Amino acid sequence: MAISGFEGFEKRLELQFSGDDPMKVIGIGLRQLEFEVVEEVLEAVQCTVVSAVGNGFFDAYVLSESSLFVYPTKVVIKTCGTTQLLKSIPLLISHGLDMGLHLCGCRYTRGSFIFPKAQPFPHTSFREEVLYLEQTLPNNLCYRKACVMPSKKLYSSSLHSWHVYSASDEHNLVLQSMPHHHQHLFTMEVCMTDLDPILARKFFQCDGEGNRIDVAAKDMTVFTGINDINPNALICDFAFDPCGYSMNGIDGLNYSTIHVTPEDGYSYASFECDGSMDNVQVIEDVLNKVAQIFRPGTMSVAMTSTYCLSRDMFMKYIRNALQPLGLSRRSCTVDEFPATGSIVFQTFTTRRK
Repeated sequence: MAISGFEGFEKRLELQFSGDDPMKVIGIGLRQLEFEVVEEVLEAVQCTVVSAVGNGFFDAYVLSESSLFVYPTKVVIKTCGTTQLLKSIPLLISHGLDMGLHLCGCRYTRGSFIFPKAQPFPHTSFREEVLYLEQTLPNNLCYRKACVMPSKKLYSSSLHSWHVYSASDEHNLVLQSMPHHHQHLFTMEVCMTDLDPILARKFFQCDGEGNRIDVAAKDMTVFTGINDINPNALICDFAFDPCGYSMNGIDGLNYSTIHVTPEDGYSYASFECDGSMDNVQVIEDVLNKVAQIFRPGTMSVAMTSTYCLSRDMFMKYIRNALQPLGLSRRSCTVDEFPATGSIVFQTFTTRRK
């Protein structure tokens, strides 16, 4: 907990694994990690599991600070507050090796912290994070790049810059570049600050006897319209006391997640989802619904895809989703990362800014 308030901006880590045994690669893989091992990894990060759900493709955990997704050969961990996310890497590499899986790709992303001085090692600065990653990742991840994708100082806010670190081995780099590789997906990471105060109040628990956290979470999901973002998703939600909200949605191979810190003065919400480039048109509809739920004063959208023709499409769909809501684009940055592909990072503010 930061002295001035809770740090909503998340740190996100994605680790890709591969192995020589096809059954381990396409089968249950990392999903066979025992829950005690998951708890061990999260203890190093300094968070815990509060709820979980799974399907035939992956497992999704709501954490005390954000989310964890475990696929057979991929782990995505997203944590907020003063968690030490990068400390999970050595443990996950070690447990992967025990299963015959080795690390072949890493991507670390985050926004600019609201309370940077409250962050512990190795998150005291992006330089410190990069040094830690460089020293921790195995030598086979030889294609590496670190970059801060800047936005202009947005009036009173300079929080929305995007920090990216990417590393890959030769095999993963070649695999991701194949024209019809099944990993041609997009990932959309959205950060929102200065939430509409009336809408943010929906993420405070109501006073009254008999109020239960599980009931409060379901009420928030329905009352805010979060359940309508993807009606096909199975939602696992959690309401914090006295305020705050997290959810994971699972729909086949794809996930979505929302985290809300609604307090005045440092209100923050995030939305993330992934999807196939075959259905990229859903971005416009989904992003429009998300923006209407929170009505942020400032919003950043980072779109990541290995698909080489995605930049103009992403810009078009995002512009079409946000302009009718009074959100104007203030900056746009595009960069390339090994095995990650293109990242298109855009920032938007309302006219009231």
